[in-house]
Amino acid sequence: MSPAAPILIFDSGVGGLTILAEVRKALPQAPVIYAADFAGLPYGTKSEAEVAARVCGLLGRMAERYQPRLICIACNTASTIALGMVRDVLEIPIVGTVPAIKPAALTTKTGTIGLLGTGATVRQPYVDRLEAEFAADKHLIRHAADPLVPLAEAKMRGETLADGAVAQAVAGLCDHPQAQDLDTLVLACTHFPLLADELRAVFGQDIQLVDGAQGI
Repeated sequence: MSPAAPILIFDSGVGGLTILAEVRKALPQAPVIYAADFAGLPYGTKSEAEVAARVCGLLGRMAERYQPRLICIACNTASTIALGMVRDVLEIPIVGTVPAIKPAALTTKTGTIGLLGTGATVRQPYVDRLEAEFAADKHLIRHAADPLVPLAEAKMRGETLADGAVAQAVAGLCDHPQAQDLDTLVLACTHFPLLADELRAVFGQDIQLVDGAQGI
């Protein structure tokens, strides 16, 4: 593989820019192609079959066109659904982005962890396995926060978010009976770190926000 071959970073929208930032820190000289599937956004409200077909098809065509040295699926929903399928069909190293449950379990002091993701991500058996392996002795509260995706996209376009929009998107988690014990929050969507300030305003400045970007 030529050293000039690019790294391909793929997401449904701008969320993968949080992964791109970490790649730039580790490999500042590496050529990178960032591909955002705005036509398919959002992934979190689609069925598993739709996501798998779309991701496999798009990555297959882009791999043929760009001949990347590595593909990073910078989307928790796409990774938890389609990572294995893509690896089966492409002879290229492929890494995914999955909910950072392991580091969250090591971070929490209270043992109560919130997990914010898309509806498609939070219901995946992959997340069940991560919880069983790394947080079996913790209390993991999952919450589907799909409205945060367009809010993050809007923020990146420079738009002002409506007052209370982020709080409304996470109200179900805040209202959980054990919410007062939350000290760690898994951001299981690459869009969500873009709303870190807004999430701290809701959950308090002491909340530990954990995402999978550095793990890439």
